[in-house]
Amino acid sequence: MRNGGVTLVELIVVVAIVGLVFTVTGLAFSTLQTPRDAAWIRELRRARAAAIQGGRPVRALSRTDSGGYRSPLPAPLFLPDGRAVGPAADPLTGAPLNDPQ
Repeated sequence: MRNGGVTLVELIVVVAIVGLVFTVTGLAFSTLQTPRDAAWIRELRRARAAAIQGGRPVRALSRTDSGGYRSPLPAPLFLPDGRAVGPAADPLTGAPLNDPQ
């Protein structure tokens, strides 16, 4: 009569399958890329932070200045208090129009 235990072969097979699943999952997550507009959003945040920290107006780099940003509107000018002015800024709040809420 056989015991209800697990053999070494069964244990090795289960560990190999779990390792394979983790390997495939890790490779899938490592190849994920951020959306294309993320570079433009990062540039808006960088310009706003630079204006606040430096105490002077800073204009975000436009698509032609940086070579890769996709800005549908001209780049806003960020003031030292964090507001944005210009055609790419919301006239009521000063927030960049492209900035996700």
